[in-house]
Amino acid sequence: MSDTEVRLQKLEHRVGELEDINAIRRLHWSYGYYIDFNRPEEVAQLFAEDGVVVFLSGEYVGHAGVKRLYGDWIAGRFTGGRPGPVDGLLLDHFQMQDIITVAPDRQTAKGRFHGILFGGWHKDYQETKEDFMPEQFYEAGIYENDYVLEDGVWKIKRLDYMMQWQGDYDKGWAHTTSHLQPADKTYPEDPLGPDRLLPESAHRPTWPLRKDVPMHFAHPRFGALFAGQEK
Repeated sequence: MSDTEVRLQKLEHRVGELEDINAIRRLHWSYGYYIDFNRPEEVAQLFAEDGVVVFLSGEYVGHAGVKRLYGDWIAGRFTGGRPGPVDGLLLDHFQMQDIITVAPDRQTAKGRFHGILFGGWHKDYQETKEDFMPEQFYEAGIYENDYVLEDGVWKIKRLDYMMQWQGDYDKGWAHTTSHLQPADKTYPEDPLGPDRLLPESAHRPTWPLRKDVPMHFAHPRFGALFAGQEK
């Protein structure tokens, strides 16, 4: 090819990468809005057919697993299965600080996001609040996700949420033990449980205990170290 053709090919590839990054960012932000309002059907459609959610040391597999987590488990407990918004309930998930890396063939990608959650019930609606949920709380976690291009559309292949801390609003994170604890039973023994548990070596304790969240991307100077590689 001529120099002009080579340059044009590189530019087309770069423009395609930027379009992919924008599509994946939109995909993940859409996920954040759908879980704000407890819409499990819409959430499931963002996932590949064999997509997985990793939550509280368990894996929810396929669209059935996704809907069990976001429908039966989360929407069932928070809203009695009703789609939101629900009067008196705050459940806002802010998605931010994205770093997205598209594979050279543009068929797969990885993304890291920071999530901040504010949740709780208004005082006039306390009778509808489940006992497991504090009156007012906040939470932060990190996503290290995998994405796949499925029939020309970017989908979530593996959504891996690693909670970093939780805090009751009145006490603060310095005086809070997480009200969400790792799963210890699988479906169907636990009707709301994951399809499988992470191996013991990958078990994730919750606040105030911490666990490293390896970064998929490389620092321009110290990339090997930050990516969890020995050299």
